[in-house]
Amino acid sequence: MIEKPSSPSSSRPTRFSRRFLLSGAGILVLLALVYGALRGERVEVVTAARGELRQAIVASGRVRTPQRVEVASQITGRVSGVAVREGEAVAVGQVLLEFDAAEWQASVAQARASLTQAESRLLQIGEAGLPLAEQGLRQAEANARQAERHYQRVGELLAKGFYSPAQLDDAQRARDVAASQLQAARIQVASNRPQGSEMRVARGNVEQARAALAVAEARLAYATLRAPVAGRVLTRNVEPGDTAQPGKALLTLAPAGETELTAQIDEKNFALLAVGQQARVSADAYPGEHFSARLGYIAPSVDAQRGSVEIRLTVPQPPAYLRNEMTVSIDLETARRDVALSLPCDSVREAGGQPWVLAVRAGRAWRQMVKLGLRGAGRCEIVDGLDEGEAVVAGNAKLAEGSRLVTVNRQ
Repeated sequence: MIEKPSSPSSSRPTRFSRRFLLSGAGILVLLALVYGALRGERVEVVTAARGELRQAIVASGRVRTPQRVEVASQITGRVSGVAVREGEAVAVGQVLLEFDAAEWQASVAQARASLTQAESRLLQIGEAGLPLAEQGLRQAEANARQAERHYQRVGELLAKGFYSPAQLDDAQRARDVAASQLQAARIQVASNRPQGSEMRVARGNVEQARAALAVAEARLAYATLRAPVAGRVLTRNVEPGDTAQPGKALLTLAPAGETELTAQIDEKNFALLAVGQQARVSADAYPGEHFSARLGYIAPSVDAQRGSVEIRLTVPQPPAYLRNEMTVSIDLETARRDVALSLPCDSVREAGGQPWVLAVRAGRAWRQMVKLGLRGAGRCEIVDGLDEGEAVVAGNAKLAEGSRLVTVNRQ
């Protein structure tokens, strides 16, 4: 069967149909664009509303104590026992650590014996030394008088020819010896009197012995380390059997008292800080528990490396679970308004440092400069530029000023 070639006129309806369809589709697109332009761009809007507004700074911080006490040994010795563990609460004077004290106990015993000996010597001088010296003085005085009388008689008898000159020399020598013994007796009495040299030496020996005993007792006391303050043990760096060296910290205590929190705040928030501001705090280990704190210190300078300022907060009633160096979340309230006109902060834009919004008026977007106040919980206070109930374009949608809008309230 032979097919006949199609005539040129048979393809014309098909080409015509395609052109018709294409032109129709273009018209529909054009109509849609015109309709969209006339109807406006669909955007979400938010409304300026009044309500409570709270401005706060949220930061992460740590628990710290205002001071720490490092307990160190004053002597070199072997540790015989450690009575506390890390985290344990201690009272003033409680035993923390003990050294082997046999050597120092012996030193104390020796010093006490020396003191007893010195005190006995002082008592002996007072009770026996002075009376004996006085008795010796009386005897020396009698001997001196007797020697003087004998010398005088010998001299008289020598003049009468009864004695020889040698006998006079012997009498004179006896007189001189008696005078010397008398002088020695007088000196002995003087030295044994309360202000005499013997008494002063004896009293000095007693004081020296007492000082030696005090040193020995002090060294013995060093063998037992006691808590200088009430608090809690933070670190323990020693175990029984260790040899401690003077000055090396063996235990670290956190004194009982006011608990502090410390945090670093971005320097851009420096102007918002003021001593006395209240904070709500929770420990990361106990997120469901909260306690109050008060801003008590603001560092006078900014940390250039971090670009932050240090703050410290006092905790008037710290919870029992709070521990030193715990991480905490701090919600520091810097200001509050019971009634404030505000917008979501993401609807506020800036140009050259000046805040503005796209206000929706008569179905179109218009740029409106605003003045801001507090910022908190994602909302910014509008001090000037908008009235309550006015709508603005939500978010940062890019729209030309004067654009026609189809608005939808943000959910």
